Amino acid sequence: MPVSVHNLLLLVTEAIIYFSVMVALLHFRRRLGLGVFLTALGVMHFLETYLAAVFYVELPFGTASPGSSVLFAGKLMLILMLYIREDAATVRQPIYGLFIGNLVMVAMAFILQYQVVAGVSSGAVPDAGFLKEMGWLMLWGTTLLYVDSLGIILLYERLGRRFPRSSVLRFVIAGAIMLTFDQVGFFSVLHVFLGVPVAVFWDGWAAKIFALILYSVLYAGDLYLRHAKPAFGTSRPLADIFGDLTFRERYENLLAKSGRDSLTGAFDRNRLEEDSPALINHCLHSGAPVSLVMLDVDHFKLVNDRFGHIEGDRVLRVMAEQLQAALRAEDSLYRFGGEEFVVVLPRVGHEEAMALAERLRQTVESRLSTPDGKAVTISCGVATGPADGQAFHDLMLRADERLYFAKGNGRNRVCGREMVP
Repeated sequence: MPVSVHNLLLLVTEAIIYFSVMVALLHFRRRLGLGVFLTALGVMHFLETYLAAVFYVELPFGTASPGSSVLFAGKLMLILMLYIREDAATVRQPIYGLFIGNLVMVAMAFILQYQVVAGVSSGAVPDAGFLKEMGWLMLWGTTLLYVDSLGIILLYERLGRRFPRSSVLRFVIAGAIMLTFDQVGFFSVLHVFLGVPVAVFWDGWAAKIFALILYSVLYAGDLYLRHAKPAFGTSRPLADIFGDLTFRERYENLLAKSGRDSLTGAFDRNRLEEDSPALINHCLHSGAPVSLVMLDVDHFKLVNDRFGHIEGDRVLRVMAEQLQAALRAEDSLYRFGGEEFVVVLPRVGHEEAMALAERLRQTVESRLSTPDGKAVTISCGVATGPADGQAFHDLMLRADERLYFAKGNGRNRVCGREMVP
């Protein structure tokens, strides 16, 4: 096997391992904590910069560094994924941390070079100059990363106006533009200060684009798993139950203070009316659709009358858990009142919202039942802006109308705009 093909296979293996592990940490951030993902992202920064400076391999399309093609390209695309699932404020945290940490590293390297080193090991000689050089490279790389992150987020949002239904295409285009920009910025420093030949610029760019295509395929697979299989990773581990028993009082106090419903853990109606207008306005002004799903438990009064309010509370609590587990991280679940809930779906068109509402309906019917073994069912009404309105109250009105149309036509069904006469 040619050396270049051998190196390419190893490069692909490295990329798959790195991206898959990081996406898994991002997926389970609610259980493990976001800090696990951010720490794992940041801890690779030194290796990434070191490899980009001195470690190059022959590939079928030229000479490139795994540091740039695998680690940096992967980091930038993971930052975009973090933005898609969280927000811009969360994205800034790892970048600020890296920037400040690298600045301290440069200062420490400057001080260390004036210390007298004890000769403990004859085979290892400290190189403070190399440490300081790496510190400056990492500082420059982090500065570029900050610009890259802002740019890729802005591009992703702008592209939403042209490709509102294709998250993967926006992922690819925004990544290609910003990885090209970064290649120019970082390679310029390598060329001027480390003498890396110009030919490597094009080879490195090709390797980054190759990695981007690979990461985009993995991103598309992640989207499929999260949307087509909402039950993925939803079973409650023993640790969750232990946490409920140990921290219930503090947890409920926290929920009460943060705009959450203390029974179900969903956001409450006040939070819905505070957050949703701005979110809807932001989506529509950026050219992206936004959908609302209003849902109601069918015959809920009979549950309370036959089995008591304790059982009714259990039904609502377990149902909210099942709904939350089936939603994306960027979606929001609110308890509107009684047995009514509202789901806000940013950047989701009507057809996709109808499909998601149907999955919610099926999830509840298949996994939740009353003590006599009868399935609990829900009815859903779906509205999507801008076609159904450009304001929060307009979308709520349309969703409410469709919810009651669904309940009046047999219950246990989803109703959208195409079903209402």
